[in-house]
Amino acid sequence: MFNSYTETTLAYNPTICINCGICSNVCPHGVFVPGEHAAVLVAPASCMECGACMRNCPVQAIVVESGVGCAEAMIRAAITGSKNETCGCSGEDDSLSCCCGGSKV
Repeated sequence: MFNSYTETTLAYNPTICINCGICSNVCPHGVFVPGEHAAVLVAPASCMECGACMRNCPVQAIVVESGVGCAEAMIRAAITGSKNETCGCSGEDDSLSCCCGGSKV
């Protein structure tokens, strides 16, 4: 069973990447950085599954099922009026972060 606290749906195919750098520009958590020939997936566990990289990739080298991870927790908190508007991905306490294997939601 998929556990959105310890896994992400992010799938990246570097063989079709054209190294345009858009994914690294739009990712709020620095999951990608430009490489020599293709983007490099440097922090997959930090992916909050917002889908910005996938929506902006001109060659569809990135696939992610947005709305199943950290981004959903943040949206849910905003809709319900919860004081916890994020899920802990700020780096203050990674042990509580849904992006880093914790269970703060």
